[in-house]
Amino acid sequence: MRWPTFKAAGAACLLSQTAQALTVTATDTTSIKSAASTVAFGLLKYYTGNNTGDVAGNLPSPYFWWEAGAMFGTMVDYWFITGDTTYNDITSQALLHQVGDNNDYMPANQTRTEGNDDQGFWAMAAMSAAENNFPNPPADQPQWLALAQAVFNEYTTRWDTTSCGGGLRWQIFQFNNGFNYKNSIANGCFFNIAARLARYTGNQTYAEWAERVWDWEVGVGLITPEYKILDGASSTGSPGNCTKPDTIQWSYNAGIFLHGAAVMYNYTADGGSTTAGGATSAAWQTRMEGVLAESKSHFFGNDSILVETACETVGLCDNDQQSFKGYMLRWLSGTAQMAPDKFAEITPLLNANAEAAALACTGTSSGFKGTDGTACGFKWTTGGFDGQVGVGEQMSALSALMYSLVRPTTQAAVTSTSGGTSAGNPNAGQKNTTAVALTPITTGDRVAAGFLTSAIVMSVIGGSVLVMI
Repeated sequence: MRWPTFKAAGAACLLSQTAQALTVTATDTTSIKSAASTVAFGLLKYYTGNNTGDVAGNLPSPYFWWEAGAMFGTMVDYWFITGDTTYNDITSQALLHQVGDNNDYMPANQTRTEGNDDQGFWAMAAMSAAENNFPNPPADQPQWLALAQAVFNEYTTRWDTTSCGGGLRWQIFQFNNGFNYKNSIANGCFFNIAARLARYTGNQTYAEWAERVWDWEVGVGLITPEYKILDGASSTGSPGNCTKPDTIQWSYNAGIFLHGAAVMYNYTADGGSTTAGGATSAAWQTRMEGVLAESKSHFFGNDSILVETACETVGLCDNDQQSFKGYMLRWLSGTAQMAPDKFAEITPLLNANAEAAALACTGTSSGFKGTDGTACGFKWTTGGFDGQVGVGEQMSALSALMYSLVRPTTQAAVTSTSGGTSAGNPNAGQKNTTAVALTPITTGDRVAAGFLTSAIVMSVIGGSVLVMI
C-alpha cells in the first residue's frame, strides 16, 4: 500500500439516485443473497484483468495491487457463503497468475513497490481458499496452503531485531518510503496468517510466531492496555526505536488482530498450545474480547453502523481507506465462527450493517459500470447513496451483505484434520530467501539481510489526520 492522495466525496460524479434501495431483510437469506449477487456483479465490472491484453489479477489505476488481492479474497468468501460459482474461474486465475516466479506473491512487476502488507493480503486470500476448500488448482500449479506458507516463511526472515526489538517493517525494500516504519497492518498480516496456519496444520511453530508478533505489538505500545490497535511507529529519527507510536486507529488493523486472536483462542481451546509459559486459551479469549469491545466502542456508533472514524467524518478517506470497513466485517464474522459464543454479540452488528449498506447501494454514476441504480456509496450512516463510487465502496458493501449470512450453523474454516484438502509445503518460499524451519523458535532466528535505514515522511492533514497507508 502506498501513501494516499485524498479525495472529497464525489458529489460531482453523482448523476442520479433511485428512490428504491436493494431490498434486504436481515432474517431473509434469499433477499441478502440476491442483493449480494447484484453488488458482486457491480464490483467485478471494475476488474479488467480478464480483458484481452490486460494482466490477470490486476485492477486498473488508481487501485494498487494489494487491493486486487483483497478483492479476490472477498470473492473466495463470496463463493463459500453464497454458493454462487459465477466468479470462481477468474478468482482462481487471478490468485495463480500473481504468485510470481517463486510462488510467494512477489511477482516481478510488483516487487519494486511491494510492501509486507501488500504481500500479506494476497497470502490471506490463498489462506481463505485453503480454509474454505475453494476448488484446488491443477496439480502442476501452486496450491493454496503452500502459498500462504511461502509468505509466512519469508516473513520470518524479515523479522527485524536491529530496531524496536523486532517487528516487520512496512516496506520490504530499503529504497521505498516507509522502510523505517513498523506498522500494525504489516505485522497484523504476519500474526493473522501465522495463527491460521497454526490452526490449519496443528504445527506449533506457527503458533509461537503468532504469539511473538502479538507480544511485540504490546511491547512497543501498538496494542495498548485498552486494546486499541495503533497504526505504527518509526524505527529511526527522533523519536525513533518505535518509542512514539502514531495513535491513529483504522478498522482493518483492529479487525486483523481481532480475528487472529479469535483463531488463537479456538486453536488453544481445541488442544493446541503455544510456547512453554505462553498464552492460554483464557488469555487469548481476554485479548479477543478486549479488541472486540474497543472496536465496537471506536468504530460502531450507537446505531451499530460501522464508520471509518479516522477519515470518514471529515471526508478524507482515500481509495485504500474506502475499503477498510469490508475487512473489518470479514474478520468480525470470522471471529464469531472461531468463538461461537460471540454470535449473539456480533450478529446484530453484521445485520445492521447489511441493511445500512443496502440503502447506500442505490446510485448511478459515470464511474460505475454495473447496473444503474446499484452503485454502492461509502457512508452507511446517511440512509442513501453519497455519490462516492469505487472498488472499496462496492467491495465493502458486498462484505456487509454476505457476511451477515454467516450463522452458527455455517461451517467454520476447515483444517487439515477436518476436511481441508489443500496441499501444503512447509519449506515453500525458500528459493530466494532463508525461511525458518518448522521447529521450536530459538533466539538465533535469522533476520533478513540488507535492511538499512532510509527516511520516511509522515504527513499531517488539517492538523488532525495522520496519514498511513
